[in-house]
Amino acid sequence: MRRRIIIVTAVHAPSAHFLPEAYKSLCQQDLPDGWEWHWVIQEDGKSNDVAPYVPDDERVTFRQGRPGGPGVARTIALAHAEGEYIKVLDADDQLTPGVLARDLAALEGGNGISWTTSRVLDLLPDGSTAGFPGDPEPGPVERGAVLDFWKANGFRAQVHPATLCVRRDLLLALGGWMALPASEDTGLLLALNATSRGWFSSEVGLHYRKWPGQATGQASHTDTAERDARMAVVEARARQLTRFKWRYPATD
Repeated sequence: MRRRIIIVTAVHAPSAHFLPEAYKSLCQQDLPDGWEWHWVIQEDGKSNDVAPYVPDDERVTFRQGRPGGPGVARTIALAHAEGEYIKVLDADDQLTPGVLARDLAALEGGNGISWTTSRVLDLLPDGSTAGFPGDPEPGPVERGAVLDFWKANGFRAQVHPATLCVRRDLLLALGGWMALPASEDTGLLLALNATSRGWFSSEVGLHYRKWPGQATGQASHTDTAERDARMAVVEARARQLTRFKWRYPATD
């Protein structure tokens, strides 16, 4: 029986036209022997605007639901995610060749690694890419390291939550993505880091699209009062998980 890595994508109408490019990046992946991928696309809402862009491929599942934001869409998609690992792929982003194999190598390699991240390049409107400094050293990310860095650097983590690949059972135990209007993926990243060891690959794993319609480019995303509230609850959750000494893998 083949083992499966699940790609989870939240999508809404404005970003739907990017799905074919995301699909192309998936089809360029080479997985280890015995592995396959399955793509679960969850529309954040119910419209007639997304389905035309969903690939006709038996490895793709498309679902719709009432709107609640990308975190809610990804979390409800877990109901259709029957695999050992969950890889995030935003509808407007693209995986780079080889990233799924690298994620699996880290997760299957022992050493208690429960989630992975990788280097990111911004994908600019003209098709060019741009990197930025500050990546950590490749290898394990120890428990607590992300929270410490995030707190000391203006609420910016040293690894990117849009590149996460995580053990499905751990993701479910943490409740999926946080119920926040934004920063739900950062909240998950900090919770993962509070409970388990991660991994960072210095090889580029994602092209992160910059375009006018992206959620992080909207004025509401930088509203000071809301941002402060989001950061407060993200931090509080991670600190409480640390205080309770929850660990993955669990030990008796």
